[in-house]
Amino acid sequence: MCSKFANPGAAIDAIRLSKCYQLYSHPRDRLKQFLWPHRWLGSKQYYRELWALNDVNLSVMHGEVVGIVGQNGSGKSTLLQLVCGTLTPTHGEVKVSGRIAALLELGAGFNPEFTGRENIVMSAAILGLTPAEIADRIENIIDFSGVRDFIDQPVKTYSSGMYVRLAFSVAINVDPDILVIDEALSVGDGAFARKSFSRIMEMRDAGKTILFCSHSLFQVESLCARAIWIHQGKIVLDDASPQVVSAYQAFLDKNSPDLTLDRPVADHNSAPVGSGSAFGSAHLEKVKLQVNGADTPHAIIDSGKTGIAIEIAFASDPALPCPTVAMTLHAKDGRTITSAATWEDRIDLPRSHDGKSRVWLKLDRLPLLKGEYSISIYLLCERGIHLYDSAESLANLQVVQNGRLQGYFSIPHQWETNAIITTDDPNN
Repeated sequence: MCSKFANPGAAIDAIRLSKCYQLYSHPRDRLKQFLWPHRWLGSKQYYRELWALNDVNLSVMHGEVVGIVGQNGSGKSTLLQLVCGTLTPTHGEVKVSGRIAALLELGAGFNPEFTGRENIVMSAAILGLTPAEIADRIENIIDFSGVRDFIDQPVKTYSSGMYVRLAFSVAINVDPDILVIDEALSVGDGAFARKSFSRIMEMRDAGKTILFCSHSLFQVESLCARAIWIHQGKIVLDDASPQVVSAYQAFLDKNSPDLTLDRPVADHNSAPVGSGSAFGSAHLEKVKLQVNGADTPHAIIDSGKTGIAIEIAFASDPALPCPTVAMTLHAKDGRTITSAATWEDRIDLPRSHDGKSRVWLKLDRLPLLKGEYSISIYLLCERGIHLYDSAESLANLQVVQNGRLQGYFSIPHQWETNAIITTDDPNN
């Protein structure tokens, strides 16, 4: 039976995979369809069809990390659920080779009346572990989740954070061959978010097969060598992640409505950005925009003449690798014009013994052309993937210019001419 699959030895192999939903205008139409199927009434039917996925062919080899991008309703989550077996296809087949764990709706299969320990046993068994394997791993699962004090209490008494942490711990500790992630690269808050991210990175580095569906194009390009763009239930592009991300971003820029940044700009100059302890995590403490030596959340600058500086202070757990810092500059419609990051420039940030650091980013004589721009600052892990904290739209820049040049910025350039001189003198 495997011979009809494109790559019988692949971790995931799907052929002509399709999923159709029947949509009814009224509840009574569902009953009519059940009682009088259209095969008895000629072409009569009481529903309309929605093809969430249509004739998709896909192979993912063992050890591949593949990103999936697309707009809401494009079929991404349907594809993941078909791969995981939580949905059955309308047409086509999917073959999965190896144990699969999914970070989709964490804890969706938990019984609220069962204790945390009982839900671990039940979920691990569903994921394919034997009783001996469950007994061998249950203590590690409990320790990783951080809910040991409540493990023998019904999960209906858990907070939402405890619930998610326990579900994640089960999924990540069954030693899956294939990991399916829908949007959440890390879960929980603070220290657990860092721990969950680190475990996923360990699995990637160990050669596990990963399907990662996300709206974060930055994370898709950072994490995945290959990406797939799905639109209206079909694969538009399957290529190296930089090519797919670039094509998909161009599509979004062309088709998305105006994303004018009309929300108020937060004032991060007078109060800390982050809050709470940095144990197991990190947070921004202060971010300041400076123009001509003065702190300001708003500035009017001359194109090519005025520079800016951004002061960034953060606190982090000294036991963690030193975080990295990034800046993005956006146009009024939300498009990213440019960015800078310490990991790209190979800058090692110094930290005090208690995990604090301060850094300045200087942009001299900004070559921006006239318009409105905003600046955002991000604090990320040492890999530049996991986000600890952010200060988005921390400042507005109003750029003015002389002349009528159009666009976002001016680039260094020169003109060369080859003058042709004509004359009436026949001797020349």
